[in-house]
Amino acid sequence: MTTKVQSAAARFLPSLTDVAFILPLVFQFNQLGGASSLLSDGDTGWHLRTGEWILAAGRVPQQDLFSFTRAGQPWYAWEWLWDVCFGYLNAHFGLQAVVAISMLLLCVTSAMLYRLVLRQCPNPLIAIAVTALADTGMSIHWLARPHLFTFFFTVLFLGILDRAYSENTPAAVKKMIWLLPVLMVLWTNLHGGFVAGLILLGCFAAGGVMEAAWAISPEARAASLHRLKPFLISGVFCALATLVNPYFVALHEHIFKYLTDPYLYEHITEFMAFNFAHPTSIYIEVLMLLGTAAACWNLYHRRFQYFVLLAVWLHLGLHFRRNIPLFSLVCAPMAAQAVFCWLRDLQSTDAAGWFKSLARKFQDSAAEVSQIDRLPRLHLVSAAAIALLAALLYAPQAPKPFQASPDPKDFPVAAADAALRNGYDHIFTTDTWGGYLIYRLYPKAKVFIDGRSDFYGTPFELKYLDVLQAKYDWDQNLSRYGAETALVPADYALASALKENPRWRVVYDDKLAIIFRLAVSQPTQQVSNVPNRGAGENCGQPAAVAASTGARASTGPERPRTNFVAEIGPPRLPLLNRPE
Repeated sequence: MTTKVQSAAARFLPSLTDVAFILPLVFQFNQLGGASSLLSDGDTGWHLRTGEWILAAGRVPQQDLFSFTRAGQPWYAWEWLWDVCFGYLNAHFGLQAVVAISMLLLCVTSAMLYRLVLRQCPNPLIAIAVTALADTGMSIHWLARPHLFTFFFTVLFLGILDRAYSENTPAAVKKMIWLLPVLMVLWTNLHGGFVAGLILLGCFAAGGVMEAAWAISPEARAASLHRLKPFLISGVFCALATLVNPYFVALHEHIFKYLTDPYLYEHITEFMAFNFAHPTSIYIEVLMLLGTAAACWNLYHRRFQYFVLLAVWLHLGLHFRRNIPLFSLVCAPMAAQAVFCWLRDLQSTDAAGWFKSLARKFQDSAAEVSQIDRLPRLHLVSAAAIALLAALLYAPQAPKPFQASPDPKDFPVAAADAALRNGYDHIFTTDTWGGYLIYRLYPKAKVFIDGRSDFYGTPFELKYLDVLQAKYDWDQNLSRYGAETALVPADYALASALKENPRWRVVYDDKLAIIFRLAVSQPTQQVSNVPNRGAGENCGQPAAVAASTGARASTGPERPRTNFVAEIGPPRLPLLNRPE
């Protein structure tokens, strides 16, 4: 009876799955700047307005909606399903709902990852530690944008593929591999990162081919080929499933052309290599070292599918920082399994007695934790954490980390008020601020450029950079494209050039942003010195896309496009380095 009572009571206690669920909340609101950090990318603005347009029009746009420079040109809203879902949330519940659902998605992804790691590594203490390490790698791209679904689907696909490949998995569970094409349809319409799903399938297929090639007997080779067959068939159906989108095969042609453009890898920060000079990169370095060691260990034990997975994603992570989060998710299960096996094998080696004793005590402690953690749970702590988050986000006097509003230090909140109040249109601004202005001003005003680099194309982006850097023909380019207003950061070289040009006149200056108007179309006005205002003073306008102080997206011509929070790096583990 006592045992039954204890078991029933344990259902209400938190488990390590709850800990994994809460980890993103701890990192985001204790280390990464809170709600405003999730909204620190201007692209969120045009995504939300796109979703609202689709809901109003009842169709997916085929042409540009937001710029005056390329108005009416063909445009692929290839993440339209995210736009619709989160556009609806924003229209009916505000940016607080966008933040809350984004965090919920991250928390669910983290909890799923822990369960996947635990299946590979029976030691729950190792599993939760590696999950936390993977969360730090994933956190460098925590933004309220469609790619959060790619994190979720990566873990989901990896879990299904791993179960399907395992010899010990029941046949009914193995059949889950046939769900992948259905999931791929959703992934394709939510985010362009669906390519990662095809890479995962390709890695398992390549591992199967290697296993068959290195088989020690004809029977083993036949068994390997038999296991490989479902992966090849599922891969074909998943590839076909990606055609279920509003643009059919034209979407694939567009993505291929975009990803093979050298401009991406020279000018857009998230497509460049990760900056290992950042002090918090130590966590990613540790994960990469573990991943490299685990790859070698899996190759030695002829576990070819895991070797290929680690090798491919380590390569992709080293080349492009936007792949660091995906590498972290893929690496975690294999790294944890390798660490568990190393500790287990250590106890049967000739290592120092004290070291073997320490490893044995650690394993014994983990076994006790595992016995308790296996008890069924209601996960009330996880539910309470999300409920508390929602309550804080919607609180009238929410603490600063929970304010889903623009940070006036990084985004032109007051300047956007002035532009809206005075009806300014045809606005030149930075690409990141362009997305913000779309959120604040559309449909009353259109912008020169925003973060849709795949839409504007390399020739236009280079012209934009020439203007931003005040090259010799900057004014001719503004005139050529019909810009009537320029809203630029006060510390840019372009601001000085505009002040010295008689064609332009300052109409607003708050020391963060300056608004210029063409002198020929705008009478002399007194320069306004409007103080920065909070979200509650935006003249009834919706709260704007925020920016955290740690992730200024485009702060100077030398960094023209940085819609990425790599400067923040992964969060410091709270127990090791708390803020002062």
